[in-house]
Amino acid sequence: MALTILNPPDGFGIIEPGVYRSHALQPTNFPFLQTLNLKTVLVLSPDPPSKSVNSYVEDNGIKMLHLGSQASRPNLGWRPVSEELVKDGLELVLNVDCHPIMVMDASPAQDTGTFVGCLRKLQGWNFNTIVVEYRSVAGSKSRTMNEQFMELFDTDLVTLPRNLPSWLAFTNKCMQEEEEAAAEREAAAEAQARTVANI
Repeated sequence: MALTILNPPDGFGIIEPGVYRSHALQPTNFPFLQTLNLKTVLVLSPDPPSKSVNSYVEDNGIKMLHLGSQASRPNLGWRPVSEELVKDGLELVLNVDCHPIMVMDASPAQDTGTFVGCLRKLQGWNFNTIVVEYRSVAGSKSRTMNEQFMELFDTDLVTLPRNLPSWLAFTNKCMQEEEEAAAEREAAAEAQARTVANI
């Protein structure tokens, strides 16, 4: 019996259960990709995937969405990526119907790193923690403008799909409970202050 060598793509990582990241895919990665049972590949970089990758996803019934095409990259000024690309990508990543999904970029330290930072912001992560994760993946390729983009990204732009993954639904529930507890503490403190003022 011959053993199959599983070779993950460069830059491969698990963002959340059912959500992965990687550099550009190569034919040597295909046996490994089979183990992920991907439904969707989301391409953030402007360069189109190779013919072999296009053939692989087509042969395996994987939907490939190339959000990073040149057409979707207007003059960005200082921004490393467009808000529209991040918004559209997040709405796909947050839709369980697209899972398992691979977020792919020629250099995950750039577009994918910024994209993941915006996802973390949507998840309610502390900004310092977002930057630590970004820098640990980007290494020497980290850029201040990417961090600034993550900090300024307006998560209210993202329309949450009905089929949220359990990891985001749980986070949202915890954040809501925390907000309700804070409101109750504030109301109790105001009531106590009124009582003291009436004494």
